[in-house]
Amino acid sequence: MADQPWSGIPKGITDMHIAARAGVAMSAVAVLALTGCTTGASPDAGPTQEEAAPGFLAVADEAFDGGGDLVVQVDYDTAEAAGLDPQGAATARSWMLEGLSYETLTTIDENLDVAPSLATSWETPSDTEYVFTLADDAVFSNGRPMTAADVAGSLQRLIDTPTTWTGQLGPVASIEETGDLEVTVTLSEPYAPFLAALANTPAAVLPMAEIDSGEIDIATKMVGTGPLVATAHRQDEEWTFEPNEHHPDAASLGFSTLTIDIVGDEATRAAALRDGSADFAVLNSIDSAELLANAQDVSVVGQKNTDFHYLMINSLTGDEALQDEDVRFAINSAIDRDAINELAFGGSTAATGVTPAGLPDSCVAEDLPSAAHDVAAAKAVIDKVGGLDLDLVVYTDEPVLAQIAQVMQQNLAEIGVTVDIQQVDYATYSDQVYGSPATFDLALSWFAGYADPAMVTTWWNPEVAGFSSVLMQGSDGLDGLIADGYATEPGADRAAVFEDLCAVADEQSEMVPLVLRPSTIGWNTESLSPTLGSDEGYGNFLRYITQFRAS
Repeated sequence: MADQPWSGIPKGITDMHIAARAGVAMSAVAVLALTGCTTGASPDAGPTQEEAAPGFLAVADEAFDGGGDLVVQVDYDTAEAAGLDPQGAATARSWMLEGLSYETLTTIDENLDVAPSLATSWETPSDTEYVFTLADDAVFSNGRPMTAADVAGSLQRLIDTPTTWTGQLGPVASIEETGDLEVTVTLSEPYAPFLAALANTPAAVLPMAEIDSGEIDIATKMVGTGPLVATAHRQDEEWTFEPNEHHPDAASLGFSTLTIDIVGDEATRAAALRDGSADFAVLNSIDSAELLANAQDVSVVGQKNTDFHYLMINSLTGDEALQDEDVRFAINSAIDRDAINELAFGGSTAATGVTPAGLPDSCVAEDLPSAAHDVAAAKAVIDKVGGLDLDLVVYTDEPVLAQIAQVMQQNLAEIGVTVDIQQVDYATYSDQVYGSPATFDLALSWFAGYADPAMVTTWWNPEVAGFSSVLMQGSDGLDGLIADGYATEPGADRAAVFEDLCAVADEQSEMVPLVLRPSTIGWNTESLSPTLGSDEGYGNFLRYITQFRAS
């Protein structure tokens, strides 16, 4: 699976699914009362999305007194079967935490455009060939300079030992060292998302000589070219990072050490910002901002994301009626995305289709067949099967899921579907939803949206995604459109493909996109001056941590 979680797959699997720890669904009145705030704002003011500079919610002040210890609180830890091996990372938090020590050939900038990283530049002699020129100053934290062999070997390892992310690289035919600081990757056919797929932590460059010799166990020790080195880790409790002395940014870092506390309870994270025991924290829910309404030394912002919440309708082993596409579409078309936005997110997000709203070429959610929101037609379909009693499973780690579930429960009651919301811990959720056979009717989660809209479409092909094969049938027609989206260059033609793809997925209604998933983030203004992008594609709100200044 993937963050969420698909952070990779659902939950950023992020996106799989692990976040704040609370979980009672709130009434519409309560939700509306608990919207967030900015510094000194009233509780009914939402977290600001006002930019400090184009593409940034905050820009670190170089005059801010830096060099102190930086304390960050996050909601959950890495949780991978592959340990700390970045190629096996499948959740957004794993990508972010491991990304502190590892770097990739490409990255994304504040506009979610692909930008250079360990590859300082590249050429594309054809639509299937990529020639990368590598940085000459990249050094692993063990002191060894990065080589072309490390780059080629890392990508080949990802191909040879498939993980969730391997499929995102597309049809790689060959990887060759073509110079001391040059690597050439050849694809078997055009694949537009290739450069964006290289921008995430699972595609990181690893110290292949040490891995191959057995000197380093990459599952237990992170050795990368990134700016920080993990010096201590207690699972689900705490990380300690120190600067990688070999990194180009080591001398200019605005903090001496980084401590990342894993704090599941969202109210506790908010309280830590208020009392100064944390400098920076992810809050997830806009409701938490109420706790900070009168904290003059705390700023709270809403970071946009390409991540999105979605509904799984189990057409394979759920209620027998869910095998009928008309029944599934009736459920889909009865869901009021605007109500979800207003009641669970305070109006801070937007409806989306399979391709995340806001990314270039993405489909328009308002044009999807279900957007007609024909409640009478939906009710007629459900009446034909004599009504339905369905369970809706959410995990308690992320309280907003229960809020979304409550809105949907009310929506579906209007068409004769009785919904029993089941709130369970994530381990139970994972067994029910991703086990074989899956034992649920409806379930909520979220996907990471990435920086290229073609990438997330992968998960609608159950043969490729794997996790979705236990709950959805898919179709040859949809698989063909997914392949067309891969091969079509950005622009009007690809937009047309995505329009058709979103419509087909919407009609089949097996995995149903709902709304984008914004992040609520706060920091103590007395102790920290951060840099924070306005939008994020890979669940990494610490993307600009080398610019943070902590007193």
